[in-house]
Amino acid sequence: MTNPAFPILDWTVIGAGPAGIAAIGKLIDKGIAPEKIGWIDPRFCVGDLGGKWREVPSNTTVGLFLDYIHASKAFQFKQRPQKFKIEELPTKNTCLLEEIVKPLQWITDQLKGKVNAIQDAAIALNHIHGKWEIKTDQQRLHSKNVILAIGSEPKNLPHAKPEIIPLETALAPNKLIEHIKPNDTVGVFGSSHSAILVLANLVELQPKKIINFYRSPLKYALYLDHWILYDDTGLKGFTAQWAKEHLEKNVPDILDRVLVSDHIFDESLSLCNKVIYAVGFERRKTPVLEQFEHLRYDDTTGIIAPGLFGIGIAFPQAKFNPLGRLEHRVGLWKFIDYLDSILPIWMKYAN
Repeated sequence: MTNPAFPILDWTVIGAGPAGIAAIGKLIDKGIAPEKIGWIDPRFCVGDLGGKWREVPSNTTVGLFLDYIHASKAFQFKQRPQKFKIEELPTKNTCLLEEIVKPLQWITDQLKGKVNAIQDAAIALNHIHGKWEIKTDQQRLHSKNVILAIGSEPKNLPHAKPEIIPLETALAPNKLIEHIKPNDTVGVFGSSHSAILVLANLVELQPKKIINFYRSPLKYALYLDHWILYDDTGLKGFTAQWAKEHLEKNVPDILDRVLVSDHIFDESLSLCNKVIYAVGFERRKTPVLEQFEHLRYDDTTGIIAPGLFGIGIAFPQAKFNPLGRLEHRVGLWKFIDYLDSILPIWMKYAN
């Protein structure tokens, strides 16, 4: 039933990961009254970043993480009771994602106290009489505008035979060790950031064999004046260093690399009793999103429909780099930067 405690809201954000946090902060910065903002999430624990990926080394520098947490006045980060560890780390280095999760959780807790925070799962979204009706497990509420910050999940491939080790497990050394035995032959699909991290974790555990199946050569981010070539697709930080050392110079005896187009692909895959897919992410399939699967979002503005917008890894910004290559931008700082450019558009396009 409709909750009478909530009037018709001006804006509601579904999702409390980094993109959702950024959206709440920037809406308040733009002058939207906090009491007219709704925020829906089942946990409010920094999304998948806080729930799944804490042990993962970042491909974002500490400096960009710090830029994010200082980018919104509504975050009130200067009021933190004490400094976080990430503030003491070298700004040009990368770090474990756990170090950014901690300040993001502090920011989340501050924002929850300002807006109408609903700890629940959004299960339906309908446009009725010019407003959006949002149904959760417990209630219904109404909002003039809705921002989807629902996140994404790892992709799998349709190779039926081997046992699949979830990417979440493979990226957490303390979990992966429970799934790897000395006589295992493990196939790893992919050659980007997540795949390299998985290979590094497996080499430490020393199974019988590791076979890395890949489609394209390794690609490294190149830092140029004022921009980064392959910023969203190239290896950075720890993964770049590890790949150069262990995949190009001193390849471990237990590690083979096989192109998926190679004639030995089927034979190599048949040797694997376990596989890990690190082949990218796809938009999370939620009950809310299933209603709008037929709609395409504008990847330059995040507009899905009048009064309905998308942000974050599920709805990344498409942007041409200085050489004319189109890339989809994903990352905490990029979400903030994107919101700065599109939020004025959203507010004019709003219901």
